[in-house]
Amino acid sequence: MFQTTLKKRKSLDLNRRSNTKSSSSSYLEPLQSVLRFFSPYWLACIPLAAIIVVVWNTAAVAQDAEALTPEQVQGALNATWVLIAAILVIFMNAGFAMLETGFCRQKNAVNILAKNLIVFALATLAYWAIGFSLMFGTGNGFLGGGGWFLAGEPATYGLEPFPTGLPVPLFFLFQAAFAGTAATIVSGAVAERIKFVDFIIFSLLLTAISYPITGHWVWSSSGWLFNLGFHDFAGSTVVHSVGGWAALVGAAFLGPREGKYQNGRISAIPGHNMSIATLGCLILWIGWFGFNPGSALAANETVPFIAVTTNLAGAAGGVTATFTSWIKDGKPDLSMVINGILAGLVGITAGCYVVDYWGALIIGIITGVVVVFSVSFFDSIKIDDPVGATSVHLVCGILGTLAVGIFANPNNIAQGGAEGAIAGLLYGGGVTQLINQIIGILAVGAFTIIFSAIAWGIIKAVLGMRVTIEEEINGLDIGEHGMEAYSGFVKESDVISGSTSTISGSSSIASNTEF
Repeated sequence: MFQTTLKKRKSLDLNRRSNTKSSSSSYLEPLQSVLRFFSPYWLACIPLAAIIVVVWNTAAVAQDAEALTPEQVQGALNATWVLIAAILVIFMNAGFAMLETGFCRQKNAVNILAKNLIVFALATLAYWAIGFSLMFGTGNGFLGGGGWFLAGEPATYGLEPFPTGLPVPLFFLFQAAFAGTAATIVSGAVAERIKFVDFIIFSLLLTAISYPITGHWVWSSSGWLFNLGFHDFAGSTVVHSVGGWAALVGAAFLGPREGKYQNGRISAIPGHNMSIATLGCLILWIGWFGFNPGSALAANETVPFIAVTTNLAGAAGGVTATFTSWIKDGKPDLSMVINGILAGLVGITAGCYVVDYWGALIIGIITGVVVVFSVSFFDSIKIDDPVGATSVHLVCGILGTLAVGIFANPNNIAQGGAEGAIAGLLYGGGVTQLINQIIGILAVGAFTIIFSAIAWGIIKAVLGMRVTIEEEINGLDIGEHGMEAYSGFVKESDVISGSTSTISGSSSIASNTEF
């Protein structure tokens, strides 16, 4: 019975399908008879013709809309370029993190990575709240103000409305990346012995108050150094020397790492990973193409020129530092190659717009040589700087700022002999520009030293800047963060405390120990 019913259902289904197929075939027969007269190539043109009609219709509708003006197009290009440059500068935080971590010991890797990561977050918030307004807000020659928490109109921050000027949020983002760089410089010089909370507090004070005030003097149209004629295009003094002065004062207040200077001798404390230090240098080198060319704040013909002057100085600094360390110490020191490249990049930052190619090359050569001897000098006065931040950013930042007063060429590609072009001593400018540069260096340096000394002094008196000797020996990763960057690896503190005694044989200890 069941099988008979199932056969009837199948028969009905087949009949329905057959009827449906025949019905659909009957509907398609006229179309099929027409299509027989066309080749497949003609049939392929049908959807193409439909697309053309749609696009043509869309273009016709677009013609009815208001056309973009050249100013709007240029404004969009400017904004796009500055956004890309801001991202490149922000990415430099990764370079600083890799560089500093590689130059320091493995037992402090987490601490250094954490500081470099948190510092940009802190800088962004502090600079958003008050720093940006102190730096670019309407005020007097010494202090800006107004438009707190990014609430002002473009004119509040010295900007023209878009598209003539940059959008306020974009200008803030670019400048916040610079503020974070200044604080990051401090991290390397005080590495391996400072309390994490102390560094956080000082970073907030630096990016919210100190850096914006001196930045206002130089980069705000109402700033007294700006109106004096002091020139620092992208921040050899405003960013790098400020970070360097703050780092120097911090390192002096902290004192050297345990075992660095003993019995009148300087003990080398090598970094644990030169691979990531080299990677950090390359990231910073790439990021500098946002740092310097992006400071043009526009997408124009000066951008590639600034990129070339920047690259020339960095390359020359790396080469001369290599040969200087080779002659001085008998070996080409990789750490000096790295610092030489960075020294050249720092040195050209002030004058990348006003010097010519030869000037950029000379600046790179000078800073590459000086940075090698500067590292030795700070060691000789027992300023312990694990990564050479004071030598690279402070010393070479000063040299680069001075170089504007010597090598600025009013007829270079960027200035083009325009009225008011900056001329250095070698190009008929006399000593006026050089004197202006010296005044700016001294003024910014004096303020930063005083501010940093007061801030570090209060922090040291209230919280105590330095970790305990036990934490320093065991590593800040454990003492400050309760974790390790290289879990399972033998550490220097293990060897010192004798915990490697379970490893049989002195050769086993030597082969398994990585500092």
